Amino acid sequence: MNSNIKLIHTNIVYSEDRNRLAVYTDSYIVVEDGRVKGIWSELPEEYKNLPMKDYGDAVLIPAFSDLHVHAPQYLNRGLEMDLLLSDWLDKCTFPMEAKFADAEFAKLVYDAFIDDMIANGTMHACVYGTIHTEATSYLIERMNSKGIKGFVGKVNMDRNAQADLLEDTSESIRDTEAFLEKYSGNKNTKPIITPRFAPTCTREQINGLGKLGKKYGIGMQTHLVESIWEAEQARLLFPECSCDTEIYERAGLMDNGPVIGGHFIFPSEDDIRILRMYDGYAVQCPDATISVIAGIMQTGALLDRGMKIGLGSDISAGHHIGVFTQAARAVQLSKLKEFYEPEGNRKISFPEAFWMATKQSGELFGGTGSLEPGSVFDALVIDGLSDAARKLKPEQVAERFCYLGTKENIIARYMNGEELSQAL
Repeated sequence: MNSNIKLIHTNIVYSEDRNRLAVYTDSYIVVEDGRVKGIWSELPEEYKNLPMKDYGDAVLIPAFSDLHVHAPQYLNRGLEMDLLLSDWLDKCTFPMEAKFADAEFAKLVYDAFIDDMIANGTMHACVYGTIHTEATSYLIERMNSKGIKGFVGKVNMDRNAQADLLEDTSESIRDTEAFLEKYSGNKNTKPIITPRFAPTCTREQINGLGKLGKKYGIGMQTHLVESIWEAEQARLLFPECSCDTEIYERAGLMDNGPVIGGHFIFPSEDDIRILRMYDGYAVQCPDATISVIAGIMQTGALLDRGMKIGLGSDISAGHHIGVFTQAARAVQLSKLKEFYEPEGNRKISFPEAFWMATKQSGELFGGTGSLEPGSVFDALVIDGLSDAARKLKPEQVAERFCYLGTKENIIARYMNGEELSQAL
């Protein structure tokens, strides 16, 4: 028998599909070569002599995926939350990102960011760096060495930002190409083209990035229609385009790999049509919506139209690095959307939000985000959420964790089939 087999006994919850949670009480899960072999209520004879981890009444769930997070803004979380987007960028975000010209400073921040992300149960992520190649190289190297499946982008912007964050357009393209060439062979964390958003990128820069995407077969992440201000700026600066998303389509940035559009709060019909056509992800970032965006994604309506939607912490417009919290916020905001704008909108269920944060997003990283047979075993064991007077069902434990849990409720973490140290 294969020696690389792990056997765990506990309660198990994961998304069967968008509307249903699969729930296994008092069950056994077998992991072989880092992937789930199967789940049984009674252990098959062939596994009965294997050593077993028994977590008792705890609950095993998939690890979470963060589809939109800014690593250099980690030190800003929970600060300047009374500002709206444009002022927040100028007064809070850009001054912090300029400090990442100092590679030693960047290393301190990125080490803390990565450790905190894993501690909070996020094991797959789409991450923005800064314009600084040395700092962003450290970020992707550290994530890759930790085994985190994800994408990291060297940010591109050559207008409408403070002077020390503005790139020369030609140098920006050259630096980006060197970054893509160096890291495209990474096993776990791969590079992705990252124009910050239309207001900070010239047409020449975006077109140049489109040529790199085609040359290297690499996808794109950016911010899409995240605010009324941003959408208006995109139309003013690119009047030949009918919508924000068309800017990137015309440049050929949506043909080459994953497309991840952060926020997608104010999409036109053309935005929706184009993103769907390229099988792209729209990313809801609920805490950021509340703090600086001033709008709520039409999550239920977009899901019903077949859009792929994931969740993002959006540190530091969002203040909590744990994506599990965003599953709860997504439900809450969908209720507000339906209440204040009932036409065409609906609330989403907790199973839908949990699915977005795990299985739907996990598909982006290659067969993770689930505990069904064949899935990469990236998982969390959560406990300490029932009350003395009320023992919760496993699915209730998962829900309460998303609303009330902290990283202290995660008593074990598994990545790529291996248990991680608890010293996080």
